[in-house]
Formats: sequence, structure tokens, C-alpha cells
Amino acid sequence: MKKIILTGGGTAGHVTPNIALVPKLKAADFEIKYIGSKKGMEKQLVEDAGLDYAGISSGKLRRYFSFQNFIDPFKIVKGYFQAKRIIKKFKPDVVFSKGGFVTVPVVYAAAKYGVPVISHESDITPGLANRLALKKTSLVCYSFPETAKHLGSKGKFTGSPIRAELFEGKADVAKKMCDFTDDKPVIMVTGGSLGAENVNKLVRAALPTLLEKFNVAHLCGEGKTDETLQDTAGYAQFEYIKDEMKDFFAMADLMISRAGANSIFEIVALAKPNILIPLSANASRGDQILNAKSFEKQGFSVVLEEDGATGKDLVDKVNTLYSEKDKYITAMKSSNFSGGVDSIIETILEKAK
Repeated sequence: MKKIILTGGGTAGHVTPNIALVPKLKAADFEIKYIGSKKGMEKQLVEDAGLDYAGISSGKLRRYFSFQNFIDPFKIVKGYFQAKRIIKKFKPDVVFSKGGFVTVPVVYAAAKYGVPVISHESDITPGLANRLALKKTSLVCYSFPETAKHLGSKGKFTGSPIRAELFEGKADVAKKMCDFTDDKPVIMVTGGSLGAENVNKLVRAALPTLLEKFNVAHLCGEGKTDETLQDTAGYAQFEYIKDEMKDFFAMADLMISRAGANSIFEIVALAKPNILIPLSANASRGDQILNAKSFEKQGFSVVLEEDGATGKDLVDKVNTLYSEKDKYITAMKSSNFSGGVDSIIETILEKAK
């Protein structure tokens, strides 16, 4: 039996692609261990998937001043030695890294023991964690063709790993959870696993008008529901959906989403007409803006920049998208994008020999 360590954390976007690989890794007779942070959200997600989880100390990249920025380098060094102990004991044949700061000490520890490392970059431009780990990585799989120029000879285009169960959703299950009893089309709103305050504000500003034509299922993020809207007919809000996400996708006629790469590749794979509201350059490194522009250029998405956007702007985008939805569905289906699981598994098998 071969052994693999999966690593990634910080947001669900660094975890669910790893979990998407698990069924075929098990079918290929791999023993799997997952390394994440001690206190990250990934622990619950991974353990719910039935995987052996090991937590290590981890730092965090902040784009603002914090005294934690002086402490985090020591956490990363501690995490490196913890990862070394895990790797020495487990003796993996290969490590697969999905990104997030927790992966940096794992990748360096694996390289120390000569274990081949495959990483995956979902965004057009590599994130800081993957850039820091690049020289210790054997190969970098990527999702956007535009990423190739940043990776040189270490890059391999595979697409993004999509969970197979997302194609098996039952709309009736989600409609019952939302208490939607009429035949209005459904808009599903998601700001990612942590929610998105600005997206929430835009949707709620547009809500009275949207509800005239649509039902709205809103995934708000932890602590971000609005109690004053709890009994609004045609509107259902949830902090986070996990097991039933496939059913919510099946229910959705339109999507409003941030432009994190893993989420938008799932949307395209399922051919859901969508409005992307990328995280602004003021609040990020601008990767979501690039992702959204790429999908807009390919005819997959409508983009609404959040800076200065109003509820009316969102309503106008929704109405335009719904009237032209068939055009977007055709473009997404013609892309033949069903996910990169098979290509990534093939790559892992090659490196694990």
C-alpha cells in the first residue's frame, strides 16, 4: 500500500479539493493522512470525511498590522519540526499540497526527507504559500491556462479537482430546507466558507426587488445571518452548508458568488449561470479579480465589481443574466470542464512510484 499526505487549510477552498481526491486515492490503494492547522476549520471538514488528521502549529499572512505578525514566524518554525516528526513516522511516498499557510512547513519538511511534493494552484497567479514552497515542490498542477507563465517547467495543467457528489444533488431536498413551495426560479448566494460581508449587504439591499421574481437561498457565513429577515417569504439564510451543498447547487437557477477559484470552477462544471463579485484589490492581492475577468472573457460569467456597487446594480445584473441564461449555459457546457481529479490522480501515481 502506498502512502500519501494531503495538506491545505485556512478556508474550505484549500480543503474540499483535497477531499475530492479521496475516493480515487482509496481506489488506488493509498493510505491517507491529512496535515492541517491545530485550530483551523479544516480539522472538522477532514475528520467528517473520515480521514486521519494531524494538526500542527501554523502562521497566517495578514495584509494589515498585527502583533501576531511578529509571532507567526516562530509558529511556522514550530510547525516545521512537528511536520518533520509526522513525516518521519508515517513515511509517505508523496505529499499533495493545496495551499494555505499551514502547507509551507509541511512542504519543507517533506523535501528534507526527499519526499516528492505536488502542489495545486487554483488561481491565475500563485498565492504566497505556493510561491514560498515552489522551490521545494516537484510539480505544480494548475487550473487556469494563464498560470503556466508563472511556473515554468514545474507546471502541469490539470484543471481543478471537483467533488463527484456535487453532480448528484437533489433540488427537492434543498427546497424543503429553504421552505420554498412555489415555482419561482432560485438564486443561490455564497460568499465562500467564511462568508462575505459586502456581498451580504448588496444582496440584502436588492432583496425586496429580487423577491418579486425569485426565491433567494443565501449562505451568509458564520455569525452573518440577519435575524430581522428570518421570516421573509422566499428568502432562506444559512451560515454554512456542508453535506447538502450538492442539493443547493441542484436547486439553483442562478448563482451569486465571490470569485474564489475552487468555487467558480464548481459553478462552471455544473453549468450554473452566475454573477461573480470578486474581492476588491483593496482587500486582497487581486486574484479574484483576475479569476472573474478570465471567466467573463470566456463567456461563463457576469462580473460585478463590489466597489461602489448598489443593490440596484445587482438587480440589473440578475435580470440581464436571467434573460440571457441559455447563452451562458451553452458556453459553460461547451467548455467540457468536468474537473481535474483524474489528471491529478495520474500525476500523484507517477510521483509515488
